Amino acid sequence: MVNILFCGNDTVFDGILTCSLSILRRSRTDEAINFYIFTMDVSHLRSDYVPISDKKVEFLNDVVKKYNCDNRVIKIDVTDLYMREFDGCPNEGAYCSPYTLIRLFADIVPLPDKVLYLDADLLFNRDIHLLYDLDVSGYEYFASRDHYGKHLISPNYINAGVLLLNMRMIRQTGLLKKARELIKTRKLTFADQSAIIRATTKKKVISQRFNDQKSLHRKTVIRHFSKRLFWLPYPHTANIKQWNINRVHKVFRYYGFDDILYEYLYLKSKFDREYKQ
Repeated sequence: MVNILFCGNDTVFDGILTCSLSILRRSRTDEAINFYIFTMDVSHLRSDYVPISDKKVEFLNDVVKKYNCDNRVIKIDVTDLYMREFDGCPNEGAYCSPYTLIRLFADIVPLPDKVLYLDADLLFNRDIHLLYDLDVSGYEYFASRDHYGKHLISPNYINAGVLLLNMRMIRQTGLLKKARELIKTRKLTFADQSAIIRATTKKKVISQRFNDQKSLHRKTVIRHFSKRLFWLPYPHTANIKQWNINRVHKVFRYYGFDDILYEYLYLKSKFDREYKQ
């Protein structure tokens, strides 16, 4: 069984759909996949901070089951946990959104002993088992270096957008519990990512090909569409996501994901026709 964890509000639908399709299309396996989604209602902070809808979860569940009838999408509302742990905390206005904080509940919510946490803004270029089957024994998690952080902060500074989690060891060491305490008591530059790094007892830094935030190579397993610095025609940053298909073509000149992205367009149109009624 493969266990995936996403986190987000209702707007994360496009990311989860495209990322899930990339896993299903690029992986050769008869093994079932559980797609867990942590979500919550904090609309008192901002009007669009609402949980992913049951209709979208139902649709996603139908999509993944067409690849394997044993696949499942499981929505877990963590609103009560968030209000208990983080309401009014120094990091509530995190650099992305409060939804970046809720993966820190993975040790409270009953999850399997091995979980792959994924940001929604990425696509698999190769089989998920190249990453998921790595032996995490003796480590709290595996992660790749952050493309910019490894130069600006520390050579082994990690990007927490892809984390292969050993939940058994994390529960023993209290990694996420310690991270939650940091979130509640200290304002951190990168909120949950900073908290995870500071609370870590033992991690393993793995190849950049498992979380490539800049380029796409033949051996790239995951292409992470995070914010990037571009030098031309002038220095600037851009946040091009995989569902921005025209920009993926024009700026990155990526066409190898088109089978995934065109299925996404078809399914998005189908959802708009059938599920928005």
